Amino acid sequence: MTGSVETTSSSASELGLPAPEERRRLREAADLTHEQVAEAVGVTATTVRSWETGRTDPRGRNREAYAAFLTALAAPATAPEQADTTSDGPAGRASEAGTPRTAQTAQTAAADAPTAPAEASAEDSAGVPAAGPARGPAADFDALYDHAAPALARQTYLLTGRRTLALKAVERAFTRAWARWPEVATDPDPVGWVRAVAYDYALSPWHRFRRAHRRQDARPADPADRILLDAVLALPTRHRRTVMLYDGVGLDLPDTAAETEASTPTAGIRLVRAHADLAGRIPELAEVPPEKQSALLRDLFTTLRPAAPLDPRPAAAVRGGGERRVRLWSRGALGLTAVIATATGYTAVTAADHYEPPQAPGQSVSGVPPLSGPQQLTVRSRQLHDKLRADPEAGPARIAPKSE
Repeated sequence: MTGSVETTSSSASELGLPAPEERRRLREAADLTHEQVAEAVGVTATTVRSWETGRTDPRGRNREAYAAFLTALAAPATAPEQADTTSDGPAGRASEAGTPRTAQTAQTAAADAPTAPAEASAEDSAGVPAAGPARGPAADFDALYDHAAPALARQTYLLTGRRTLALKAVERAFTRAWARWPEVATDPDPVGWVRAVAYDYALSPWHRFRRAHRRQDARPADPADRILLDAVLALPTRHRRTVMLYDGVGLDLPDTAAETEASTPTAGIRLVRAHADLAGRIPELAEVPPEKQSALLRDLFTTLRPAAPLDPRPAAAVRGGGERRVRLWSRGALGLTAVIATATGYTAVTAADHYEPPQAPGQSVSGVPPLSGPQQLTVRSRQLHDKLRADPEAGPARIAPKSE
């Protein structure tokens, strides 16, 4: 494990760069901000902060540009200071003459130093765009999308081997980020927030049940790229994610462990085992010593060419699609609520308000003696009785008349 995981201090000494504390001192002596240094070197302010704290070190073209920039900052500091009789002391002379000259020299060196594109370094994917004038949430989201989406699409493609799934994972992650933009905008690492969502969606085991994902996509044209992609896809999911974060993105081991929700020793063991498995499948990786395998994998991941281009949709289309999806779900929820309320009201109006016991069915009873006595009066008989009772001559006098 110690052979494959490089520390930032040892790598910094091999690159010939000053210590992280010296880098910060040179920037502060030149009265420059992180944003100014990031704009001069061609990276982000978060990446510059990571270099000054010693968490990561520049590589490739970024290393050359940063080294030239620091050399330009250190040159005025080592030059002898000219005496100035109008100043009260050395501190006043340094503040009046040294700082503008240093800043001007730094800007000149920044113009001459080579700059790398956004995809040339994986540290760029771990940062955010440099802060500019006050903009709206849509402009900030578009800047974040344009900065991180291409690199994130390549990473998810290496994790899944499927172009459609990779682009959908990136779009789903940024759609969720736009839906929760206040939380993402205040997050210390917005790209890391989006990357975690995209990785979770891309590596979800439920995709295997989809008919569209039962067959593999077109393989890369280069045989070396096919070997690399097959070797990465043969790794377990956790090892694959660890390798991508450490070797592809460029995170250090503690950050890799935190993003994979594992302890640092566990992440280190996964990384060592993944490197061993990849070395057994990739001949080019087996020929280099363990301490250089991470840098080689980084280069291989960067130079891999998919069979089809990985071009994410424009930021405005992703943002608009997310808003339309939210409106659709909101209308569906309101419609379902209205249907439930209507059904509830109809039931409350038409339902019985009291309990009515059911009538027992009639049954024939045997063994009862027949009814004796006069027969029941019919309707005609009742009418005749009523008429006789209502007659004015009714009474005893009708039967026994009195003689007068």
